[in-house]
Amino acid sequence: MSRLNLDEMSTFVAVVDTGSFVAGGRSLGLTRSAAGKAITRMEAHLGVRLLNRTTRNMSLTDDGELFYQHCIKIFSDLEDAQASVGQQIGVPRGNLRISLPDALGRLLVLPLLAEYQRLWPQVQVDASFTDRVVDIIDEGLDLAVRIGSHPADNSLVSRTVASHRAVICAAPAYLEAHGIPQAADDLLNHQCLIFSSRLKRQPWRLREATGEWVKISPNSRLRLDSAEAIRDAAILGLGIAYLPTFLTAESVDDGRLIPLLRSYGTEEVPVHAIYPSRRHLTPKVRGFIDLMVERWKSTS
Repeated sequence: MSRLNLDEMSTFVAVVDTGSFVAGGRSLGLTRSAAGKAITRMEAHLGVRLLNRTTRNMSLTDDGELFYQHCIKIFSDLEDAQASVGQQIGVPRGNLRISLPDALGRLLVLPLLAEYQRLWPQVQVDASFTDRVVDIIDEGLDLAVRIGSHPADNSLVSRTVASHRAVICAAPAYLEAHGIPQAADDLLNHQCLIFSSRLKRQPWRLREATGEWVKISPNSRLRLDSAEAIRDAAILGLGIAYLPTFLTAESVDDGRLIPLLRSYGTEEVPVHAIYPSRRHLTPKVRGFIDLMVERWKSTS
């Protein structure tokens, strides 16, 4: 099979990103007809339909979705190659594709992204906010920020950029109805709000006065895959939560949540920057990791 035309691939990506042949073509200086013909030639070359077209709508086929992800990765690698040579070696530029936990991303990372783009105006950012554990390599990401422990993966590099102390807390209404736990084992008699990702529950770890750590797997009728949703559920009086302080500080200050079991120590919840080990650390990735470390060093 002959090689694909990069210009036609770029047209395909632009059409998908903008959602139309007109806007996609215009972004590249092409007419709607020229953009449509470029994609038709590419479909003929590949022997598959990439886009479903109607008079009003356009959508990716399954083959089109797969091809689109590969195109994004190819262009990302080209940007990395370009950024690694030339007169501006070491200057962040190109497109930074990053996955962020929803609450931490919006509360703490988004302001850093704004500062990052002020510092480096040649960088564009595609940010996904989700508590879902994403596959960095398969989804063509440059970087992911994750909270807590993560599975060992030789294809990934992890760097701790910050840490936040966890707190056990509940709403006054819940405590009035169910009582206040006095010891770690009392949690087994309470409804607790558990973070659950891909059906895997995360246990709670508390340190006793002796320094010994105990692991608690409390009862739960409500399991969620969003830390912010857990906080909101706790405020509604649905149970006891175990959350990082950056997420609970405001609610504790205004009395909507009450810290519990203060005689116990809690974990430092690490925040990791994770990126593919097979890829050299480009200036755009290194620049953002360094910014997180610098701005968050007082929290570590």
